[in-house]
Amino acid sequence: MRNTAKITSAVLAAGALTLGLTACGGSDSDSGKSDANATLTVAATPTPQGEILTYVKDHLAQKAGLKLEVKEFTDYVTPNTAVQQGQVDANYFQHKPYLDDFNKKNGTDIVPVPGGSVHLEPLGVYSKTYKKLTDLKQGASIALPNDTTNEARALKLLEAGGLLKLKAGAGYEATPKDVTDNPKGLKFKELEAAQLPRSLGDVDAAVINGNYALEAKLSPAKDALAAESAKGNPYANFLAVKKGNEDDPRVKKLAKLLTSPEVKKFIEDKYDGAVVPAF
Repeated sequence: MRNTAKITSAVLAAGALTLGLTACGGSDSDSGKSDANATLTVAATPTPQGEILTYVKDHLAQKAGLKLEVKEFTDYVTPNTAVQQGQVDANYFQHKPYLDDFNKKNGTDIVPVPGGSVHLEPLGVYSKTYKKLTDLKQGASIALPNDTTNEARALKLLEAGGLLKLKAGAGYEATPKDVTDNPKGLKFKELEAAQLPRSLGDVDAAVINGNYALEAKLSPAKDALAAESAKGNPYANFLAVKKGNEDDPRVKKLAKLLTSPEVKKFIEDKYDGAVVPAF
């Protein structure tokens, strides 16, 4: 049985950053303790991060002398607030542009753990109606993730597919307002990332984050009309902690395990291109 605690996005209804965190359980990460023998608690989204961590827990951690607990969240906010408040020791669910934007907006000081990125989930464009991007009709509706960096990422993917052009210099905070050329008159519907797979019946296409596509049994390699390339991609996921906890020996141990040959093989075998190693 997987030793995880699933926490739904319903906790966000509480509103403030400090709310909803009591469900996470205790941790010594914010108290300055770094007992190498204590359990390391890591927050993650279920797929693929939770699955990768569970593989490490079940197959690699004991031999490495690491006690690991995985807590699963179904949103992109609570894993960071839990780390910031010391309710968990680390998290594994995000890429650098998202973390930079989160820290800027929320006054948090969460940092990547040295050791490199673990994996990339290619963002993809999916549709129940169309087989090619070029087939999208005039005025077609496209659902986008509504968090800042992933919305920009989605727009850049559509731009790469020839559907639109963004103004020069549009970076990691690009929005539909930055679209300068939209020959098909595409209409954009901004939704929480977790809702995007369920939106496919209501829109002509949706740009879906890799983890949520996997949960919906969609493969970027097989089902996407277009998908990101892994080459030179800044959106790889990594282990993160509150600043000052990078040298926790348990965190270092987990970072090493996450970039081990065993984890690389697990990712390649299990996800068949829907998730790709970034090391």
